[in-house]
Amino acid sequence: MSGTVVVGVDGSPSSLEAVDVAAREAKLRGGSLHVVHAFVWPTTKVPLGPSTMGPPEAGLRSLAHRTAEEAAARAKSSQPTVEVTHEVISGEPLSVLTAESRDADLVVVGTRGLGGFTGLLVGSVAVYLTAHAECPVLVTRGRKHPTGPVLLGVDGSEVGDAAVGWAFKEASLRGAELVALHNWNAWQGPIAAGPSIQVPTYYDVDLYRAEEERVLTTAIAGWRERYPDVEVTPRLVQEYTRQALIAASEESQLLVVGARGRGGFTGLLLGSVSQAVLHHAHCPVAVVRADREHRREHRREHRHERGGGRGHRHAPRGRTDGAY
Repeated sequence: MSGTVVVGVDGSPSSLEAVDVAAREAKLRGGSLHVVHAFVWPTTKVPLGPSTMGPPEAGLRSLAHRTAEEAAARAKSSQPTVEVTHEVISGEPLSVLTAESRDADLVVVGTRGLGGFTGLLVGSVAVYLTAHAECPVLVTRGRKHPTGPVLLGVDGSEVGDAAVGWAFKEASLRGAELVALHNWNAWQGPIAAGPSIQVPTYYDVDLYRAEEERVLTTAIAGWRERYPDVEVTPRLVQEYTRQALIAASEESQLLVVGARGRGGFTGLLLGSVSQAVLHHAHCPVAVVRADREHRREHRREHRHERGGGRGHRHAPRGRTDGAY
């Protein structure tokens, strides 16, 4: 599904808002939109058809199909030129949408679906997908500023370069300004090296700031050449990253971050900054992981190290009936 935007729907207001955003993203890319509803009930062994006492169009299976069909109709109404397809897939949303991400350009989900707890700012599906999907994930949240800039969090890491490139492409598609934000902090004074050991550490603040400015300039230089149509505003701020990005998102139409920055622990799939903006940003957030092909190559190397076998192959995903 090259050029395809996938949107997960469950009938909630948040997922319907995601349909509108996904349809617009598909139009911007000149691609298609695939509406997916994860039908979890078959795994619970409950009756899926209508009650013998009720109308024939009732029942969980019919409801699942109506949810997907109505979402697809909504997308087609908002973007008539976009090719829209819809599908009901048996399985829980986490696994269904992760599988769909393997061949998609972008997955769009709402902040919270019907199964969310009201106290949560972001649902488990959105958080899980941003950490595991094999393509960028856009979570629709906050206010919409269609004329605002695209905001990019720059950390200078090799992993973060994928987010930089994606943000430039998105700004170009939208005809929007790109604000590339990078933070710096200079801590001075003793740092604890152990339970009772203090190591005095001092930075030359001016040199440290100049180095971080170089990190920002280097991170965007090559992409500037590839997207000369994008107006770029580099912004170096002396503030904690998450606070700076959340504040700047108030006037942005989209915030783009990498899954993990250079300050993260290698075992984590989603860094603290990404988690923070998912929960608190004032605009939609796109989380971009490392290049998909790079990760596929890593998996191939890992299989080779284990003996060159093909490894476990997942069975084809289940459908609700033979028509899908």
